[in-house]
Amino acid sequence: MRASAEILSATPARSAGAILADLVKARLTTLVLLTTFVGFYMGERGPLDFALMFHTLAGTALVAAGAAALNQLLEREYDAKMRRTQNRPLPAGHLEPATVMIFGGVCATAGLVYLALAVNLLTSVIGAVTLISYLFIYTPLKRLTWLNTAVGAVPGALPPLMGWTAARGELTGEGWALFAILALWQMPHFMSIAWIYRDEYAKAGFKMLPVVDPDGCRTGEQAVSHALALLFVSLCPFVFKIAGVFYLAGALVLGAGYLWFAFQFLRQLRFARAELTLVHARQLFLASIIYLPLLLAVMVLDKVK
Repeated sequence: MRASAEILSATPARSAGAILADLVKARLTTLVLLTTFVGFYMGERGPLDFALMFHTLAGTALVAAGAAALNQLLEREYDAKMRRTQNRPLPAGHLEPATVMIFGGVCATAGLVYLALAVNLLTSVIGAVTLISYLFIYTPLKRLTWLNTAVGAVPGALPPLMGWTAARGELTGEGWALFAILALWQMPHFMSIAWIYRDEYAKAGFKMLPVVDPDGCRTGEQAVSHALALLFVSLCPFVFKIAGVFYLAGALVLGAGYLWFAFQFLRQLRFARAELTLVHARQLFLASIIYLPLLLAVMVLDKVK
């Protein structure tokens, strides 16, 4: 296959594995699989069906990999303008656009078909909604309005719902609660990233909130309001009786900590120098990547049988 040949003939400076990892956004895809697994595990009523879990994760991985590749195809000109993305396979010249289009299209299509045949049609449909909203709604909106972040939180939060429907075969309040947790978590996370890289986003023509909000107050307020909402929504697994008291305590402590870092970020934006806001933006980002896996781990450990 041409895609494989081009990846294997990568320049010595970058290994084929590294280029492929960048193409499929390996860290993001890993997060997608983690949240899908949690949705599946929490939705499973009886003993864990390892075969069904494997099919769910395999199909989701293909869709996520395809979406990542096609996203980079659509944004290759803009990625070339930012230091944080200029070494991705397309702007760096490691792969050709046609190769990435074929690779991404085949992966995404194969993933959706695989989910429909090996899991269930509902999960495949949610996967298709994730793919379409990510590529054709969120991606173009990044150059039109700062609301793209809120829109992008939707496809980012659908993987745990896919895991839930794979296990249950239906949409329920518990599954939507997992979706809401992921959607709300993303806002402070992305606001911190957008503030750190606001100059690069502006150079590339992306309308992120920090680009149109020079003093950062609205950016900080968005982070705080969503962290506060998350604190309450994260209690839903306990309310729905799919997680126990240990989870409840963990969600309260973790949510309060996340909210505190978001508030410190807002406070620094209002009263401090620019270099201090960067410090607190990085602290909020670090808090976000600590919060989510810990919350999911506590949820899994305290699942109500």
